[in-house]
Amino acid sequence: MTPAITYELVKKDEATGARAGILHTPHGSFPTPIFMPVGTQASVKGVSPDELRDLGAGVILSNTYHLFLRPGMDLIKEAGGLHKFMHWDRAILTDSGGFQVFSLGDLRKITEEGVTFRSHIDGSKKFLSPEISMQAQMCFGSDIVMAFDECVPYPADYDYAKASTERTQRWAERCKKVMTASNQGLFGIVQGGMYKDLRKWHAAKLVEMDLPGYAVGGLSVGEPPELMYEMLEYSTSLLPENKPRYLMGVGTPDHLVEGVARGIDMFDCVYPTRVARNGMAMTWDGRLVMKNAALEHDHHVIEEGCGCYACRNGYTRAYIRHLVRAGEIFGLRLLSLHNLWFLEEFMRRMRKAILDGTFPQFRSDFLEQYDPHRKSDAD
Repeated sequence: MTPAITYELVKKDEATGARAGILHTPHGSFPTPIFMPVGTQASVKGVSPDELRDLGAGVILSNTYHLFLRPGMDLIKEAGGLHKFMHWDRAILTDSGGFQVFSLGDLRKITEEGVTFRSHIDGSKKFLSPEISMQAQMCFGSDIVMAFDECVPYPADYDYAKASTERTQRWAERCKKVMTASNQGLFGIVQGGMYKDLRKWHAAKLVEMDLPGYAVGGLSVGEPPELMYEMLEYSTSLLPENKPRYLMGVGTPDHLVEGVARGIDMFDCVYPTRVARNGMAMTWDGRLVMKNAALEHDHHVIEEGCGCYACRNGYTRAYIRHLVRAGEIFGLRLLSLHNLWFLEEFMRRMRKAILDGTFPQFRSDFLEQYDPHRKSDAD
């Protein structure tokens, strides 16, 4: 029987390891590398499913932890699954809930069986285990299901990272036993902290399980970028070429291009919509803070040549600045649509560069042009 999730490698850039491929899911096939907008609670904040389709999103991410707490897996199952519940006809990836649970700190307790925690909504006591996470994700009917894991924090000493990684592997094996839905694909998550021997051990164990895809976890958690890139490059070198590779929780353009250069196919992050709600636009030169006084009389669009709804319809920096300062929701929506379009277009251009054999030049040119600390045209 054909797996629910398969990956087709179309072309690889031999100089860097960047890959152009096709991700096949029960809800369509989509070109990679791909950025997945985050719809934490079954909605990408401020953006409709039709708008997501128009800007080219093929896969979106929803969060098991949040949906498990509210509205609950039974109600979503009653609605016919997450696709019908949220009126989204393309692919959905659900994370396991592990990262959110572990970010609760003192509000949770980890045991071999699972994690007991206090709900951030009402403080009630809850329990999440590999089995419950899989049951919830089967109720959701998401195309890609993530194994329940612990995200090793940074910094973490070797003994803690080793014990956590070994437990995450045991949890992955329990997930595979429970995940029986033929229309869903279970991805494993390579952990190991910042220790190469742990990542090598864990990647080998997960590859032995012959899962339809693999994520690299435990990165972009506070470590220096150089260390993140080193661990990422090492981790991807341990994964099979015929399976998709997913870097979790990364969404800034500089990290995306460096992730693609190290063989990553899939990315997700709340970054584009979160910064939009804080009044920031993403551009090819860097960030643009719309509240800055320098933009008060700027009657240009956010970025010339951009195909997003805001730019192609002529909404100016001055107008959007006014909306943001006035607290108007429409301004934040315009910025969200722009930022999501920017990242989807960014991925499309990277894919084209890989196919054209020009990715190393694309990467070099972009990193030379892009200033992650830029605030506006004139501060």
